[in-house]
Amino acid sequence: MSMAPRTDPQSPAPHVADSHDLIRVHGARENNLKDVNIEIPKRRLTVFTGVSGSGKSSLVFDTIAAESQRLINETYSAFVQGFMPTLARPEVDVLDGLTTVITVDQQRLGADPRSTVGTATDANAMLRILFSRLGKPHIGSPKALSFNVASISGAGAVTMERGGQTVKERRSFSITGGMCPRCEGRGSVSDLDLTQLYDDSKSLSEGAITVPGYTGGGWNSRLYSESGFFDPDKPIRKFTKKELHDFLHREPTRMKIAGINMTYEGLIPRIQRSMLAKEREGMQPHIREFVDRAVTFTTCPECDGTRLNEGARSSKIKRISIADACAMQISDLAEWVRGLDEPSVAPLLTALQQTLDSFVEIGLGYLSLDRPAGTLSGGEAQRVKMIRHLGSSLTDVTYVFDEPTIGLHPHDIQRMNDLLLRLRDKGNTVLVVEHKPETIAIADHVVDLGPGAGTAGGTVCFEGTVEGLRTGGTITGRHFDDRAAVKKTVRKPTGTLEIRGARTHNLQGVDVDIPLGVLAVVTGVAGSGKSSLVHGSIPAGEGVVSVDQAAIRGSRRSNPATYTGLLDPIRKAFAKVNGVKPALFSANSEGACPTCNGAGVIYTDLAMMAGVATTCEECEGKRFQASVLDYHLGGRDISEVLAMSVTEAEEFFGAGEAATPAAHRILTRLADVGLGYLTLGQPLTTLSGGERQRLKLATHMAEKGGVYVLDEPTAGLHLADVEQLLGLLDRLVDAGKSVIVVEHHQAVMAHADWIIDLGPGAGHDGGRLVFEGTPADLVASRSTLTGKHLATYVGS
Repeated sequence: MSMAPRTDPQSPAPHVADSHDLIRVHGARENNLKDVNIEIPKRRLTVFTGVSGSGKSSLVFDTIAAESQRLINETYSAFVQGFMPTLARPEVDVLDGLTTVITVDQQRLGADPRSTVGTATDANAMLRILFSRLGKPHIGSPKALSFNVASISGAGAVTMERGGQTVKERRSFSITGGMCPRCEGRGSVSDLDLTQLYDDSKSLSEGAITVPGYTGGGWNSRLYSESGFFDPDKPIRKFTKKELHDFLHREPTRMKIAGINMTYEGLIPRIQRSMLAKEREGMQPHIREFVDRAVTFTTCPECDGTRLNEGARSSKIKRISIADACAMQISDLAEWVRGLDEPSVAPLLTALQQTLDSFVEIGLGYLSLDRPAGTLSGGEAQRVKMIRHLGSSLTDVTYVFDEPTIGLHPHDIQRMNDLLLRLRDKGNTVLVVEHKPETIAIADHVVDLGPGAGTAGGTVCFEGTVEGLRTGGTITGRHFDDRAAVKKTVRKPTGTLEIRGARTHNLQGVDVDIPLGVLAVVTGVAGSGKSSLVHGSIPAGEGVVSVDQAAIRGSRRSNPATYTGLLDPIRKAFAKVNGVKPALFSANSEGACPTCNGAGVIYTDLAMMAGVATTCEECEGKRFQASVLDYHLGGRDISEVLAMSVTEAEEFFGAGEAATPAAHRILTRLADVGLGYLTLGQPLTTLSGGERQRLKLATHMAEKGGVYVLDEPTAGLHLADVEQLLGLLDRLVDAGKSVIVVEHHQAVMAHADWIIDLGPGAGHDGGRLVFEGTPADLVASRSTLTGKHLATYVGS
């Protein structure tokens, strides 16, 4: 057999397919971007940086990632697109060289009570198959081990057409599920405190029901007093058993009240359906306060919190049930799975092993699969989403990350950096929005946006290498090598907050005295028990203001003015000066433009095509009726006030004809947290993560309290903004407050008066007090991981 000789030319011309090695963006104008033109190298790690609100997310997520997703969706048929989210084309002239984008953002995982770490990552699905094949005794299919499937059975006659005749047959069916019948797969049961629902010494006519919305003679209270099931003038404590049952538990019954058809239902099921079925965060404040008072959640006594019925818990492999496996720390579960040797399920064991090992590798080995998904922090949720991509064989994909180091101790950041580099080395383009210098330092290419935030940002200030950034003269470049010095003198505490025997989650009987009247920082690796110690032992309430990492919820009608309560004093000031009702100055009430209903734009839904938003021609986007804009305060109408920045508004409401002390106080707090550039009417949906965090902090600063508990306030903050935050914390302490901060940022640690370090590891390897003292002592001793990293940071 002869082979043709192979000749290699000396200088082969590059193949045309190899010329597409850049993602080109021209004329990007999304949100605050100002005609941004940029070229991003493919198969490299590019970090986007800049102050919070400079336009990083607008460029990476709202332009590049959004257009890639939109183009992929367009490859499907119109029928399939009808089931997908509709995406508008971003405001950009040219976008080419795009590849498939996989977005790994900080959106919290679903807070559904049945959603757990295991269900969110498919690890539970694999475990269920494993136990259905190997578990003894065998109890059925994987459904029999699922806490989302209830056991049901039924029988009856079915009618069908067969051979031109109608035939009746008796059929029966049964499904064996694993759901605990008592708690319905939630792991906890809720009990209502009846004393919070009604005052049994009063009659219904005297207003016995104390539930919000059921007082004052409205329809809710009339439903009970005019139902005819009991005497409305009789005190509830004198009700017979039947009357009390009808009042509290009666099943839905149709009836007429005042000539209107209504459905009567017992008070308890009615409250459970109308109030308790909602997520706590979505409730109005007064409803939330009532629910916190009236509802107690306890571990389900039947399944002991495992969510599974007795049958599912009885099936075991090597004396371990699926409930035991899900309750194990994932690093321990990985070792247990590694010890199973069963050729009949070898591919399943391999896949499960890879998933569990990915948890450990990404620094989440301290979690358990039964951990509710809603309890994960933003950083943990983002890393859980990364797990499905770590072992992927896909290459030439664009991965987009939103601050992957949030919630990570300096010790863990190195591990995250290794993962980002590994994804790049497989031939993928990795785009990272990030503030931490440790991650910026590993970039192949850096894009710095700014120079300021909001309208002062939206331009590319620098593009190039990390070394170029250092000498580039931008805000990021100037602050890149900033290192906070350890305090030489620390404040003296005015008292102590004693915590004894703390055992929340993984804490192992921690005894600690947190000093008051100073800046105290609680630190330690991710999963060491910091939040468990602070939030579990210092409940928010009398004298304690707790600012956690819960996301801000708000529609496109919400803005900083409505969220902070600033609009109320402004509306009252306008109403008082002009002698009209305050409701006229609300775009969600009487003053709304009738054409767009106060939205400022008119949305046209085009089914599977992207919807179109056009500025309302009637109000020209001002959201108010023309007649409302005839009323002025200090020479400005309400739409002009909402278009002001916080800084302008602070001056406007501070003195002169428009002086409004209540509004000025709120605006001062917004300026204090570094949001002076925000406009009062900017939709909340357009704010960045760092801006939302600071908006929440400004709102909580209004609460009266002597102790402030902050959970990672530097999340989403640029190096320059951290300086301003430290100044704010100092002002709070100097004003006589006690500030307790859960934090990983070394600048905050160095600035602390007292440090409490938990560890030494995560999960069951943590939960112990490993150091308490001043930052200087921690640096000098270097006895913990935190001490070593802080010493390196301050250069000692």
